[in-house]
Amino acid sequence: MIISRIETIPLRVPFKKGTSSDASAWGDSNLPAADALLVKVTTDEGLVGWGEAFGFRAVASAALAVDQLIAPLCIGKDATQIGSLMLSVQKALHVFGRGGALAFAISAVDIALWDIAGKAANAPLRTLLGGGVSKLDCYASLVRYSEPSLVRAAVRRAIEAGFRALKLHEIELPAIRAAREEAGPDIELMLDVNCPWTMNEARLIAEELRPIRLKWLEEPLWPPENFNGLAELRGHSGIPVAAGENVYTLMDFERLLAAKAVNFVQPSPAKMGGVSELRKVFALAAVHNTTVMPHAFYDGPGLLAAIHATAALGTADSMIEWRWFDLEATIYGGALSTVGGGIAVPHGPGLGLDPDPDFIKVYRRA
Repeated sequence: MIISRIETIPLRVPFKKGTSSDASAWGDSNLPAADALLVKVTTDEGLVGWGEAFGFRAVASAALAVDQLIAPLCIGKDATQIGSLMLSVQKALHVFGRGGALAFAISAVDIALWDIAGKAANAPLRTLLGGGVSKLDCYASLVRYSEPSLVRAAVRRAIEAGFRALKLHEIELPAIRAAREEAGPDIELMLDVNCPWTMNEARLIAEELRPIRLKWLEEPLWPPENFNGLAELRGHSGIPVAAGENVYTLMDFERLLAAKAVNFVQPSPAKMGGVSELRKVFALAAVHNTTVMPHAFYDGPGLLAAIHATAALGTADSMIEWRWFDLEATIYGGALSTVGGGIAVPHGPGLGLDPDPDFIKVYRRA
């Protein structure tokens, strides 16, 4: 089964009219839309697989990496030999770096190849990975609102939708306190601050955060690869720590876990190599007695990859990140949704769902 074509499909989906999202956590102010990159891989037998690269401002760079660097190495190769093909791609391109947009692009192609593998076997991806559960718990991952009244409203809407666990992206204490006050004592709150603080800053802020009773504090330190610092903060603060979204290689995940830096490790399938690398992190985390909570701040094949891998390889306390965005439309429409804070694992072959072609027609960027 030979790879005959690889196509990049950039998307831009606006927020619903009348909603406002301050996305300063990602370097933008008043983000007008969510950008994403789909990758479509077609074989000579007509099977099609779908992948996703982490988006936002990296869409153009990741698309360029697929088109100019990765596709020429993959077209004409055997689509069934995923591990050896992806390893050869990584070796050929390592001179350009092991992370960033290039890693996002490799991730998308890998996910698409696993989608093809499931379709060829007429089995869902979770079955290829070992079986697993049919439903997973989710947490609502909110954008950064900054204003306490907006935080309260967002928290209330998520709870009313059935979520019992919420992740904030706030960095100011009034907004964080407002979330806890609105949520009450029985809702789990997580806080992702996106790597802003020095160790001394984080120590002081952790003192203020302790009464809020966070399930975890995510990526509190700059730089994100300061694994020893994370371990020190974890021990000093008494607050559970999560990280891994910005870790790209299996060796660096080993260093993160060996440092005892985290309570929860967060590999991101659309950033760190796709399903091929994601499944290895589950095994590595098990050796270190650490729960895997995949980063999945996206809506397409990357999210489905996280769902299938977690269903097959996760533990009872692993959860799926559900991006709580007010978008005009989503890649799978009503075919993928949460109910009561949980999500059913798609049971179709491969990833279980293909992007809606009408959605692509409307939201594809030139």
